[in-house]
Parts: sequence; structure tokens; C-alpha cells
Amino acid sequence: MYFYAARQPILDQQKKLFAYELLFRDGVSNVFPDIDEDEATSRIIEGSQVSYGLEDFTDNKPAFINFTLDTILKNYPTMMAPETIVVEILETVQPGRRLLAAVKELKELGYTIALDDYEHKPVWKHFYPYIDIIKFDLRAMTMDEIAGILIELKPQSHIDMLAEKVETLEEFEQCKKLGFKYFQGYFFSKPELVKAKNLSPAQMTLAELLYETSSETLDLPKITQIFERDVNLSYKLLRYTNSAAFKRRAEISTIKQALVVLGQHELRKFLSLLFTAQVNNSKPQELLKMAMVRARFSELLAAENTQIDSAMAFLTGMMSLIDAILDESIDKIMEQLPLAAEIKNALIKGEGQLAEILKLAITFEKGDWEQESKLESVLNLSGKQISAKFAEAISWADDQLSLISSV
Repeated sequence: MYFYAARQPILDQQKKLFAYELLFRDGVSNVFPDIDEDEATSRIIEGSQVSYGLEDFTDNKPAFINFTLDTILKNYPTMMAPETIVVEILETVQPGRRLLAAVKELKELGYTIALDDYEHKPVWKHFYPYIDIIKFDLRAMTMDEIAGILIELKPQSHIDMLAEKVETLEEFEQCKKLGFKYFQGYFFSKPELVKAKNLSPAQMTLAELLYETSSETLDLPKITQIFERDVNLSYKLLRYTNSAAFKRRAEISTIKQALVVLGQHELRKFLSLLFTAQVNNSKPQELLKMAMVRARFSELLAAENTQIDSAMAFLTGMMSLIDAILDESIDKIMEQLPLAAEIKNALIKGEGQLAEILKLAITFEKGDWEQESKLESVLNLSGKQISAKFAEAISWADDQLSLISSV
């Protein structure tokens, strides 16, 4: 699942990058899709803030984001930190009392406010004390018309002027002479398509459950509540716990009962398996199997060392190929997943005992026997029938693949 956007740089008089404008896209074609402005704004915010990181699209520069009246009144801008965005009021928004009150509030909270495709109307004078930037569309009016408006706006010395749709060097030089501070347009750069792979709501629910089950003591009511709000996930849990693999004497009929019977250790494994399987739908099955073998092998190795949590070792192994599965860097993926710090350190930095366990699993997988022997000594696992544990991990992965495919 990808999030698409286009970004266009906004430069200062020295052509240095000041910010980017983020423009919604719904696919690889770099054009605005046929959706209403409210939906476009909502999806830009969801994609760049909730599902992904805004800074990943703007290189830590401010993002100009278009807002409609409805999205401003719903306080959508406040979902992002004031220093990360410029609240750009669309030209289709009619100035009125409700908008003025909302703009005042945003300004008090520290947000930068811009008027997009400015049309000079007397009513805007009430907004000037709270406006930081005014954008002029060079294709919508002549230079003489713009010059006349700028003369009227001269007393508003706190407002910076931004020329957009600058297409030639001559226009850039003219705008500089008129006092424009910022510039945007094809002369500098066309909107550049950017995309990011993000986790679906179902995958984020699984990630939340992985986090909740990583603590020593289960918060059973909270975990039950998370399952109960996802019908599909509840169904999979009940199918899994009622499967022949567990040889239950009686059928399990409630979420709470399933969680209790399954137990924390098995629940962690079930969730990590399900999560990896869900995000692996477009990848070869062998990649999922490799992750499962690493997970089980890491768990069995950790069980021989009382200082290492075997369940956390399992999850570390399971997540060790998530970057290959999602085609995204491990750093970015870990930002989205609320996993324990020890697991993140092992996967991102290669630090800690969980990382040593994972390294041992990978060296065994590769047949790097010299390095494998060294790691065995480091972890005090020499003579612990490592080969047998690896064979057990492969057998377990085969069994689980068939089990997961049936739920």
C-alpha cells in the first residue's frame, strides 16, 4: 500500500530551498486526481502524518499544505506541529467570521498562515494581522495588476509575498524587483512525485497488539478490546486457537477465552506470524518462510540463555526481513511500529543480545561456520545441538505456513 504525493520546492531570492508545497496524488501519474478538496487535504494529512512521516517528504523543511474551510474548522492543521507546516488557505475559501476565528486560534498556537492564489478583496484586511505569507498566481493576473496590489499591501510589512507559477527568468527577475521574497514554479522545478509504502489500518492494529503483548504482564482487557474492534482479526484468532494443532478439548467461543488459553508466548508468535504474512502478500512465499525460520530458530537459541527473552528473540527474527518484504528501509519501518526498544536496537543498530542471537541465526542460515562458531562462544551456546534446533525451526515454519494459510 503506497501513499503518493507531489512536492514542489519553494525558494528564496537566492534560489535556496525554503519549503515544499505538498500536493495530493493517488497514483504514479503526476496529476491532481478527480476528488474534492476536502478529501485531498484529509488524505495528504493521513498519509504524511498518520501513516508516514512528514519530514520524509520535505527533508525537514516546512510543508505548505492546502486547507479548505471545513478542514480548518475541524482543526486538522493541529494534527501537525506548528514548525512543520504552513497552513495554506485555498483560494476557494470564502473569508468570513468562522474562518477569521479559526485563523486567529491557529496563529495563537504558533502556526504560519498563507493565503493561496490571492484575490484582493476588502474583507481580507481583517485577516492581515494573522497572515504571514500571501501567494500570487502569475498566470491569474498581469504584473501591473500585481504591482498595484502590492502597493496597497505595503503597510502590511510583516507579510511576505510569494510568487507562484514562475515560468521564466524574466518573471523571476520582475518579481524580485517587486519585492517578492519567495518563489515557486516550473522555472525552478516541476512537482516531483514521491511515494512511500505505509502500513494499512489492519497492519497497524497488529503492530499495536505486538507492542501490547511485548510487556511482561498482559493487559488482558485492553488486548481483548483491540481484538474486538477488528472483526477479521477476531475471526482469525478464534480459527487459530480452535485449529487441530492445539488439540483443544472444548471449542473456544470468546476472545478473552482464546487469549487466556493461547497464553502470552503463543499469542506473540501468532501476531508476529500474522503481521509478517499480511505485509508479504506480493512477495515470494520463501521470504516469509525464511523470516519464520529465523524467528523460531532465534527463539530456540534464546531459550538456552536465561538472560535473553525468547519471545522477544522470536519477534526480532520475524521482523529481520521486514525491510525486504516492504521494500523500505528498516529505520523507516521501525518508526511506524511500536516495538520494544531492545528489538529496534537489534534490527537498526545491530546492538544487544537480541542482535547477537539474530546474527547467529543468519550466519547459520548462510553456512558461515567460522563466524557461527565465534557467536556460539559469545552466547555460551557451544555444544547445544544448534543444528538440531535449526532443523526444528524449518519443520515448525512449514507447519505454521499451512496453519496460517487456513485462517
